[in-house]
Amino acid sequence: MRHAISELFRTLSPRMLVLLASAGSAAVLLGALGFQAMGVAPCDLCIQQRWPHLAAAILGALIVIFRLPMGLALLGATSVAATGALAVYHSGVERGIFEGPDSCTSGGLTTLSTDDLLAQITAAPLVRCDEIAWQMFGVTMPNLNALASAAFLALWLAAFLTARRRA
Repeated sequence: MRHAISELFRTLSPRMLVLLASAGSAAVLLGALGFQAMGVAPCDLCIQQRWPHLAAAILGALIVIFRLPMGLALLGATSVAATGALAVYHSGVERGIFEGPDSCTSGGLTTLSTDDLLAQITAAPLVRCDEIAWQMFGVTMPNLNALASAAFLALWLAAFLTARRRA
């Protein structure tokens, strides 16, 4: 398997690797929007994970269409690494490993006054980051994003390294 993957990276051009990575980010975005259209509303952390994918998709398109320098592939790698890190964090928030941002998680009620509690309830978002919105076989959307982002990171880095090796 490892040999097959390294052979794949060797046979594909750097621009094709960029195209695959950016198309993957675009597919993740379309999938997220599809889930949203089906009624699975995103939380704040879900929305934050979309921006780096959008940046990677646009950057990849620009690199391929305008034949921009392959050094820009490092920006694409940075972008998918950022969304992957957010996805790992979000996965931990969903599982109770990390404390999530106050803006989208539940907090303790013991120290809140009645006025503070009412203010927290009225300011709370409709979708909380610490609740799993969708899962299949125990795998949630942030889990999938983390895995996909790792694969896209490998493609971006392979594109950069292949271009350097061929230069």
